[in-house]
Amino acid sequence: MSKIEIENLTVDYVAKNERFTALDDVSFSVGTGEFVSVIGSSGCGKSTLLSIMEGINHPTAGRILIDGKPVEGTGAERGVVFQHYSLFPWMTARKNVAFGVKQVKSDASKKERLKIADRFLKKVGLEKFKNKYPSQLSGGMQQRVAIARALAMDTDILLMDEPFGAIDAKNRTILQELLLSLWEGDGTKERKTVVFVTHDIDEAILLSDKIVMMTGSPGRVYKEIEVPFERPRNRAKLIETNEYNKFRNKLLSLFYSDIRSKIGGEEVVL
Repeated sequence: MSKIEIENLTVDYVAKNERFTALDDVSFSVGTGEFVSVIGSSGCGKSTLLSIMEGINHPTAGRILIDGKPVEGTGAERGVVFQHYSLFPWMTARKNVAFGVKQVKSDASKKERLKIADRFLKKVGLEKFKNKYPSQLSGGMQQRVAIARALAMDTDILLMDEPFGAIDAKNRTILQELLLSLWEGDGTKERKTVVFVTHDIDEAILLSDKIVMMTGSPGRVYKEIEVPFERPRNRAKLIETNEYNKFRNKLLSLFYSDIRSKIGGEEVVL
């Protein structure tokens, strides 16, 4: 069953009296509990697509449905992690996370919200920095606070726009594993539906059920690729297999095939 339906989405901008098309007739679906990564080069409209899913921007044509209902604005069922951390500078890390929890759990007491904030700050390795303000944290640490806030909100849908891009390699790996563990859960709850924008092919393979490859500009869906590896995935073991390297190489070729096609190259069949 589809949780999210993107139907013939087109987004035009007008700048200096010229019309620019960011997305052109984009259609794909995301199943309930599915983890879908959207990959494409800079300028293909990945972030624009996510902003429309979130409800802060609107399409020129087409629509997005969540549970069969058109997206007409933001909603409490959607948690978002932006490409650039969006924290309130006058709030501590702890209060930033607790504020997010309040948006979806308004009946929870302040004590309960702070307890949830503490738990998720610990998960991202920032329990010792919970009383620091954003200006006192590095960029990567600020992004980890933003990730903690989104995870603490415990929404049905998680929209993530290159959330690990500003984080060092070690913590990036830790947070990828954390995201997977929270998404997979213990089997007692339905998995969250995740749409994850990234330019990192290895990250997409590790995390995703399906990868949507986009080309631009304007942004169009080039291919939808099912990731063939069973879960749970052991990163260390997986990357050593011939199957992984073969699949990764095909994805890399596919990623650049739209460029090669312009100079007479052949399309990659996956």
